[in-house]
Amino acid sequence: MKRHRLHRRVNGTALDLARMINPVVRGWMAYYGAFYRHALYPLLHRINSYLMRWSMNKYKRLSNWMKATQAMRDAVVRQPRYFAHWAWAKPAVR
Repeated sequence: MKRHRLHRRVNGTALDLARMINPVVRGWMAYYGAFYRHALYPLLHRINSYLMRWSMNKYKRLSNWMKATQAMRDAVVRQPRYFAHWAWAKPAVR
């Protein structure tokens, strides 16, 4: 995920990001999740960190971690299947 530089794609929307990463993440979840699920959790939480950084760069009102975390939690409540990895790894509480 690091090479995708998600946090730098501020010209796109969250839907664009979801369309880009969901097939990849679903594949990882299907392949590695069958036998080695616990190894995926750090990666899935890292994707959440990239998404929070993206939201902080895109929306200036989310300029600190607390506001960005709250916005991410609200997004998960509104649309729990928007990003594929949210089924397994909810955004961290900070």
